[in-house]
Amino acid sequence: MKETSVLCLLFLISLLSSTTNQARLTVSPSSSQFFKEDFVSLSCEEDDSSAGWTLRTNNKITQCGDGWGRWSGSSCDITVYPWDSGVYWCESREGPISNMVNLTVTGGSVILQSPVLPVMEGDDVTLLCKTKTTPSNLPAAFYKDGSLIRKQPTGHMTIQHVSRSDEGLYKCDISGHGESPSSWITVTDKHTTTPPPTSTPPPTSNSPLVLSVLSCVGSVCVVALLVLLVLLVRRCVHRKPEVNPEEVAEDAIKYSNIKITNCQQQPGKRIRGASYTACTWSLVWCDRPQSSNVSHSLG
Repeated sequence: MKETSVLCLLFLISLLSSTTNQARLTVSPSSSQFFKEDFVSLSCEEDDSSAGWTLRTNNKITQCGDGWGRWSGSSCDITVYPWDSGVYWCESREGPISNMVNLTVTGGSVILQSPVLPVMEGDDVTLLCKTKTTPSNLPAAFYKDGSLIRKQPTGHMTIQHVSRSDEGLYKCDISGHGESPSSWITVTDKHTTTPPPTSTPPPTSNSPLVLSVLSCVGSVCVVALLVLLVLLVRRCVHRKPEVNPEEVAEDAIKYSNIKITNCQQQPGKRIRGASYTACTWSLVWCDRPQSSNVSHSLG
């Protein structure tokens, strides 16, 4: 169970370490495991300068020189103890962090010297199983993810042309001396040139969300336009047409009183057997105030 937790932690560290960062943390000597009271130098590098960067660890949230380690130029030199085991990184005042490295300090008698930084695919990697007091060329057994992979008579093993399948948790054992802690080895792809940016950016992981939002907004806009169109049509249908006041006044004339006067028989004029009568039409009352009396004469 403990090895599973360590495996998960180191796998997460390897993912974080494989990303592009603005600074680089280096460890000297280049190893992920150390004996108690070994001397280790840590350095934050950014364009050959460490200005503005501080070294931090998950076990001690403190700066180098603040009761822990001492600055030597651009490096932080420390004498390590088991409680110094943990994840180390560089960070700036602006917030960006460097690659993360996991250092293990043991009070035991066996360590596995393995690359502390990710190794590139295709490179050769040498693992060294060593003790603190005896020569480092003792026979050793090497394990990957808990399974024996090889026994070497001289205490070191070389993995030629590493690939992603070689990535994993390694440890070693020297008979009569003990077993080393486990260390994670990260394998990265070969460096490739970055293609020039295109005019159209590639789709991102949140494209489905953006498309959903745009679709929803578009639907709302269409519904709103339809509602507005219906309201405009109804307003036009129920709107009373404008009428010219003069036309209304002329159409509103009503003849209420007509008086016929001066009717005379006209001899010699007949219409279909009847005599023609000439009359004068007068005293015509209408609703128009400007012409209250109108006389019409017939004949």
